[in-house]
Amino acid sequence: MIYIISLLFVAGISLVIVRWWYNSPRQKGKQGEQRVRDILSHLPEDYHVLQDIILKTEKGTTQIDHVVISRYGIFTIETKNYRGEIYGDDTRKEWTQLIVTDVTYAKKWWKTYTYVTKNHFYNPVKQSLGHAYRIKELLSAYPNLKIVPIVVFAGDALLNNVRSNHHVIYENRLLELIYSYGTCCLTDYDVQTVLSLFNENNVRETVSDRQHVENLRNAAREVNATIHSGICPKCGGRLIERHGKYGTFYGCSNYPQCRFIVK
Repeated sequence: MIYIISLLFVAGISLVIVRWWYNSPRQKGKQGEQRVRDILSHLPEDYHVLQDIILKTEKGTTQIDHVVISRYGIFTIETKNYRGEIYGDDTRKEWTQLIVTDVTYAKKWWKTYTYVTKNHFYNPVKQSLGHAYRIKELLSAYPNLKIVPIVVFAGDALLNNVRSNHHVIYENRLLELIYSYGTCCLTDYDVQTVLSLFNENNVRETVSDRQHVENLRNAAREVNATIHSGICPKCGGRLIERHGKYGTFYGCSNYPQCRFIVK
């Protein structure tokens, strides 16, 4: 009897651990990437899909979930797997995830309590634009190449409160968006050359996820140190205190050429 109880206890603990692992942010992210990968698998053969690319930058590395290379341009795709309501715009450093849960307790006369969970995550549009900028550097030999940054939400998120001038879409619109670009900007030979450049510069095999995260942290520390010294990390200008509609902030002295701000 004690043996059976022990087995049930171990099984229960194992189930809790498995559920925790399955619902961890890392696994949620991988699940979302797999859903987008499955969608991209339906593209015709003249669209070449690369997954989980890591490119070197001046300050470390940048990781791109998916890259689609075609005669009609390069599509960089940043995947997010979230639920709840998403709030954000192009200028915010972080976006907000709001999860509202109603729980009814029978022992309290069927009273319903509403729980609100608020989480923050780095602005995915800024991520996506950063990827596009790095690819533009890599493919500088093709100045007329169309590079299209896309943010795809693959979960059950509601984007009613997202304001962006860039492509922030649900997963079911991804293929439609890619197909909407129909003007050729690369020859078939160019496409093969671009593929070779990506393969040559992809350092995924030598850079682990842990090293990439450490690179991001080091880059963030460098940016913060630059800001604290009163220098714009984007162009090297001076950060000047300004007063706007929503209060005081610091903006770059090279405005309007540089629009970097710190709130």
